Amino acid sequence: MTVQHTHQEFLEGYVQILTDASATGRRLTRDELRSRRELGARAAEAGYGWRALVREHLAVSRTGWPATVDPGSALATIEQAVDAFADGYEHAQQLVARREEAARREFIDDLLHGRGDPGHLAARAERFGLRLSRAHAVAVAEGPEKYDETDPVPRQVESQLFGRFENRRILFTTKDGRMVCIAPGDQDDVLTYFAGQAHAATGGSQVAIGRPRPGAVGIGHSYEEALNALDVARRMGFDEPLLRAADLLVFPVLARDRQALVDLVHSTLGPLQQARGGAQPLLDTLAVYFDTGCVAAETARQLSLSVRALTYRLERVHALIGSNPTAPGDRYTLQTAVIGARLLDWPARPL
Repeated sequence: MTVQHTHQEFLEGYVQILTDASATGRRLTRDELRSRRELGARAAEAGYGWRALVREHLAVSRTGWPATVDPGSALATIEQAVDAFADGYEHAQQLVARREEAARREFIDDLLHGRGDPGHLAARAERFGLRLSRAHAVAVAEGPEKYDETDPVPRQVESQLFGRFENRRILFTTKDGRMVCIAPGDQDDVLTYFAGQAHAATGGSQVAIGRPRPGAVGIGHSYEEALNALDVARRMGFDEPLLRAADLLVFPVLARDRQALVDLVHSTLGPLQQARGGAQPLLDTLAVYFDTGCVAAETARQLSLSVRALTYRLERVHALIGSNPTAPGDRYTLQTAVIGARLLDWPARPL
């Protein structure tokens, strides 16, 4: 009998069971079935592959086949023994998979939120395909629906991503309903490809990419930058499918001193609330006017107004707040205040 040494412990007692049970055609006893399940569970926990284990069972069955026993009886015994072994193996494998997934989710949470000892995080990262000695950037895709890793859309994006970059050290996951991709900072092609696939698979998700940052803490910072970029885009009405945090740095700077921003918006734009219909229509007019580079004809077209009606609105703004949107000297303060209002979600949200 030739059995690989590494598998011998998982075949303990198998030949004896084969000989005894098949001689009379009896079914395996409860103790015999339990012993097979326990060995199957041990094999799964030890990380042995199922194919090799089945091959060894068949090899032992062939060499230990009882010569005087009816083949049908022997095959029935083999079936019961291997089935019990498989039952123990599959149950243990499910437990191992759940533990692995729990460990992976814990690692991802610690990594994205900057928790835990950096050295310990770096050691765990190797297990999940990352090398934290390099700088990394994080891309976050926010779609029309919330996803987890079992949903078809993330599975499709993950399959396409790893099919294209199978040899790269990247990590794909979901977090709080969003899809997240972590890649080395010098591999922007990975993150832009992820962005394109996520946008296509979700039918219009918006993807933000944080700046490359070194170390474990850097990944958490890049992730936060990507989330902040999505938040800024939502508040400012940006609909570009791909956002880069590096291109939106002015907005976090403005929002950093919230009280100063509140004071600017209140003192500069507060009087617009006296207008018929409230501040929102005039605020929207200013936002489009500044977004078009203060080109009246294009602003009127986007607002479905005549140039004359637009001019009236701008004059009304001037009359209410005392600052002239068409005057270069007033324009910078007004535009900054309009950006602040959008960041603060004013006037929908009181200051």
